[in-house]
Amino acid sequence: MSRKVAIIGAGYGGMAAAYDLARAGNQVTIFDSASQPGGLAAGFKAPGWDWSLETFYHHWFTSDRHILGLIDELGFSEDVLFPRPYTVMYFQGKFFPFDSIPAALLYPGLGWGIDKVRFGLVGLYLRLTKNWKSLEGVTVDTWMRRWAGTRVYEEMWQPMVQGKFGDTYSTQVNMAWLWARFHVRSTRLGTFRGGFQRFSDLFAEKLREMGVAILLSSPVSAITPVKGKFEVNVNGGSQVFDQVLSTTSPGLMAKMVPALPREYLQGLLALKSMGAVVLTLSLDRPLSPQGYYWYNIPKKAGFPFLSLVEHTNFLPAENYGGDRLIYIGDYLEPGHEYFSLDADSLLDRFTPGIKRINPQFDKTWVKGSWVHSTRYAQPVPFVNHSRNIPPIASPLTGLFYASMSQVYPWDRGTNFAVEIGRRAARMMIQNQNTRDSESGSIHIV
Repeated sequence: MSRKVAIIGAGYGGMAAAYDLARAGNQVTIFDSASQPGGLAAGFKAPGWDWSLETFYHHWFTSDRHILGLIDELGFSEDVLFPRPYTVMYFQGKFFPFDSIPAALLYPGLGWGIDKVRFGLVGLYLRLTKNWKSLEGVTVDTWMRRWAGTRVYEEMWQPMVQGKFGDTYSTQVNMAWLWARFHVRSTRLGTFRGGFQRFSDLFAEKLREMGVAILLSSPVSAITPVKGKFEVNVNGGSQVFDQVLSTTSPGLMAKMVPALPREYLQGLLALKSMGAVVLTLSLDRPLSPQGYYWYNIPKKAGFPFLSLVEHTNFLPAENYGGDRLIYIGDYLEPGHEYFSLDADSLLDRFTPGIKRINPQFDKTWVKGSWVHSTRYAQPVPFVNHSRNIPPIASPLTGLFYASMSQVYPWDRGTNFAVEIGRRAARMMIQNQNTRDSESGSIHIV
């Protein structure tokens, strides 16, 4: 017995779920409103570039076993690269290396006394402990001030939390979120030969070879339960499926399926998230003469952006026709004015901050500029957030939901998108087996 399954979203979670569902014998169709697969990890190419560039900067960590394991299953591991970039921290008008234990020991922002010891001990504890549940009942702000100390927190971790969640939410984020960043992330950063978009295209092609239909430029407007199945409305037409998996934002999920019970809908709409705006510039010369890659910038320093990333200090400029590429980005509340600005206007806003990094910078260096934004980029995990996560199996039998709002306590990213996508696929297959057993039929997967 072959089931017809619809997946909403051709990001890594949706494609990973499609991979397992197709291998189990299902007829799978993926719908996505974008013109290419990849979701938030999609990329673009300018004339003269051999590699694509991600619209929002993405990396893998050496500890990302879910995505790296999938890549190995697909046979693409030889194209995974782990270059050695240099990350710096801002302190008193200068940038200092901060991407290794020796660099952290030499960083002047913590002085040379007990604060540096507390910083090290707290980091070691969070790296080793597995008891994240005890940490989600307290905020980052409260826990860090108590155990790391006010100076260590305000110098090292508060800038990151404020940058990610803004003044509105930064004091409300629970400590389990920060624990997850310590616990599984490595200092090494990885990418895919040719860019993430190349991997997305290769993955999509593999799925098509397996019989998966991938319908791009096909936004789903509604999912309606009809006699134990689901009618999916897309581009003015409709198709009927036995099961549906949505990988969209909580707000879009609620909008598409108004038939969901009120309590589940309210839970979806109660989830908060930050958006992201990224300006990408192509320059005719390097911005950083020191070869720095990632600039961590605290909000209190007064820059008009959160971070600056010189991509071609991570990967060779030759991959991009010799262009020097930089990202300038920020996490913002969805109503922020930056979402309404074009690339030229954002460059005007950002230029004073760029000049603080390199006083010689001039707009004549800019060969090309692009702005990309999304209002769903960083879920906000409040205290005891695990109680608020919608279950993957919705109250409507056969309808499933798997998004980055549910990977908690882990942070959003392609690794945990793959994990939750494959977890959802296992649940869907189990649901098929259970329903077949109850109906007295035999279904071998």
